[in-house]
Amino acid sequence: MDAFTFIPSNHIQRLKNGPITRCCSGCGPFTKDLQTPAGRMEKKKRTIRIIEWEDLDKKKFYSLGVFMTMTTRATVYPFALIRTRLQVQKGKSLYTGTFDAFYKILKAEGVRGLYRGFLVNTFTLISGQAYITTYELVRKYVSQYSSNNTVKSLVAGGAASLVAQTITVPIDVVSQQLMMQGQGEHLSRFKVKANDMTSKSRVTFGQTKDIVVQICAADGFRGFYRGYVASLLTYIPNSAVWWPFYHFYAENLSKLAPSSCPHLLLQAIAGPMAAATASTITNPMDVVRARVQVEGRSSVIETFKQLLIEEGPWGMTKGLSARIISSTPTAVVIVVGYETLKRLSLRPELVDSRHW
Repeated sequence: MDAFTFIPSNHIQRLKNGPITRCCSGCGPFTKDLQTPAGRMEKKKRTIRIIEWEDLDKKKFYSLGVFMTMTTRATVYPFALIRTRLQVQKGKSLYTGTFDAFYKILKAEGVRGLYRGFLVNTFTLISGQAYITTYELVRKYVSQYSSNNTVKSLVAGGAASLVAQTITVPIDVVSQQLMMQGQGEHLSRFKVKANDMTSKSRVTFGQTKDIVVQICAADGFRGFYRGYVASLLTYIPNSAVWWPFYHFYAENLSKLAPSSCPHLLLQAIAGPMAAATASTITNPMDVVRARVQVEGRSSVIETFKQLLIEEGPWGMTKGLSARIISSTPTAVVIVVGYETLKRLSLRPELVDSRHW
């Protein structure tokens, strides 16, 4: 394979003039002369190029991003509902595991039961866009002080989650209460009216209004931010850990894979690996978060202690399999969708300088 295969033709002559460390900002750095055997070997062991914020056409990025986010949420929502019910139930009072919950919900409540609260949850599309924007902007800002990709990903991922959770928590509080209706209604503090459970015309927004009114009456505005601290303690570390592991796995897979292997395939594999790692690390706080929000508890520490007393250390793993199962396709869809979105949104003058 020619050493200049992945370099725009109008830049090749510049490289042939002699050993250099950089052709231009579009081509990126070269550590060896590509005309030498060592240079060719290094080129074959290429690293995955990261498309940065300044490389994107923002109009394309946001318009396509909404569709990608909606598709992702619709795909994985049933497992988010199952995870919540598993985490809130006492011991194994209702479901013995992820697949048992899926079967029982489907049998007793139908497909509709797996999507309780989904329409309310779609309002988190706003937080999704806020997350992406914050991540890319903070990453760009941190790059002024550090070129280390792990540092940039860690800081940007944590900051993005902070912004997103501030928007998401009130929506989650309502949607989680809706998730717990039906077969799991005894696990929730709030109940929808009986006529709402049977009326198809009011099955969605009638229930939502009923839950919102009850939350306001019981806890006031603060009720919509119940579990906010627990959410931050769950999702900031999860996001902060996911991005560095994602880039770490992708880079190492690129070193092991043949040079002809598409970058997008490697990234699609790295995403679920990072998601499983992050989910395992942060699951204890996710269990605590679910209990605080659904049961109306006020203390994260007391909830944590009570969970340990009642169910022991294994209680911290509740819903983990559902979380990994839901996060795996989520990660694949997000990674493939997000990386494809960035490729489609790449500024026209940079398209020829990238190899995928």
